[in-house]
Amino acid sequence: MSGDTKAQIDALLSGVRRDIDISTKQRIYCNRNLRMDGIELIGWDMDYTLALYNQERLEKLSIDLTLQKLVANHGYPAEIMKLSFPSNLAIRGIVLDCPSGNVFKMDHHGYVGRVFHGTRELSKEERAEQYRTDSRIRLSSDRYRWIDTLFGLPDAVMYMTMVDWIDGHEQEPDYQKLFVDIRKSIDEAHRDDTLKTAIKADMPGYVVKDPGLAEMLHKFRSSGKKQFLLTNSYYPYTQAVMEYLLDGERQAYPSWQNYFDYIIVGGTKPGFFNDQNPFFEVDVKTGVASDKPATELHGDRVYQGGNIHTFEEFTQVSGERVLYVGDHIYGDMIRLKKSRGWRTAMVLQELALENDCSERYAQEIRDLEVLDRRRRNLQSEIDYEALMLKQIQRLLDNCEEALKPRLVAAKKQSRTTLDSLRTRSKAMHDEVTSLERSIERSYNPHWGAMFREGAATSRFGQQVSDYADLYTSRASNFLSYSPLRYFRAPRKAMPHEM
Repeated sequence: MSGDTKAQIDALLSGVRRDIDISTKQRIYCNRNLRMDGIELIGWDMDYTLALYNQERLEKLSIDLTLQKLVANHGYPAEIMKLSFPSNLAIRGIVLDCPSGNVFKMDHHGYVGRVFHGTRELSKEERAEQYRTDSRIRLSSDRYRWIDTLFGLPDAVMYMTMVDWIDGHEQEPDYQKLFVDIRKSIDEAHRDDTLKTAIKADMPGYVVKDPGLAEMLHKFRSSGKKQFLLTNSYYPYTQAVMEYLLDGERQAYPSWQNYFDYIIVGGTKPGFFNDQNPFFEVDVKTGVASDKPATELHGDRVYQGGNIHTFEEFTQVSGERVLYVGDHIYGDMIRLKKSRGWRTAMVLQELALENDCSERYAQEIRDLEVLDRRRRNLQSEIDYEALMLKQIQRLLDNCEEALKPRLVAAKKQSRTTLDSLRTRSKAMHDEVTSLERSIERSYNPHWGAMFREGAATSRFGQQVSDYADLYTSRASNFLSYSPLRYFRAPRKAMPHEM
């Protein structure tokens, strides 16, 4: 083995650690076994994947611009500019029930676990009246808005806050119109480039510069893998963000474009995975796309639009040899999985905070599991004693007079035991409920953990499990692993196996 070859191998394996040596913030989690040595082409989304954002600042900017549009273009009074919009009102995975003014969170069975009307949590009885019906909730209906990306959080925060406001100002509030106006105003801020212009003017204030990003991309290239960028953002914004993130980070890469073999902007995902849009070459000096469809893809050029079928034809790589990394469960994961056999990895920026919370409350979570087991065992004792009481009563109803005193005494004893067990059960139920609420509030005071709803996996958590082969908190976490890593999913036990 030559010295150069050995140096290249050492460079590839440098910094590779065992799972137990990797902090939870840097880990990559596996839902489906994936051999990285079989991946030839890695695709990257930009927003919230390669480019992470200062979420609180970006939300405030988005809300401020939306309020301005609501006042200027949609007739809302200037007093709404003074409303407070707490960022913790919304998390990924909640659903806006637009005509009702409600927002709810579901588990993976479609069961609605908690509901807020504006910022007021509905009681168990109110929730049952509105959402325990014979008809199944279909999120594809126009009445619902599924919040599955961080870009959607301002929609939910504004909707919840302004439902409270409109309830106090209108006798017959139109919640559907409120949502439509909010959505139109946010779209206007995106369409006229107001939002992106503000971000570009203060890139360090809005975009998180990840020190490991360039090294991670370099490591994959050094291992012989090709890479491409596929983003819905158009070239001028993509150029500004990627230049900020990557230019000057490594001498071997004069420009951010040198990290990628193919660059596709304005991809209109999920349309890229479903439709047949052609590729158009972009003039990088003007940012304007040609009106003549491209007949091939060149590594030193930028393209707009396109579709997955033509992309596979041009690159001659398809199926499980491609890994695409994105942040949008619908636009990046679900549509891709349903249209093609590419492997998927999802970046969930919030995962780092959820892992921190899980570590801080690890003992309480273990205590909750122990209490829950004891509660189930106690319920078994209650069921047994209740059955015994019924059997004694049946004997009393049909026995001889001489046996009745003994059976009456046995019934009294059984009743005393059952009452005692039920008292213990209620106390334990209250203890479990209190501990559950304390743990949930530590994740989010309104919605709890992103991946759970009560004792079950949340609908969002289940979708991540179903459609993302891998998931992690940031793209650069791949730096902690070999580019030839064999990711193995843990064995998942069914209830009867536990």
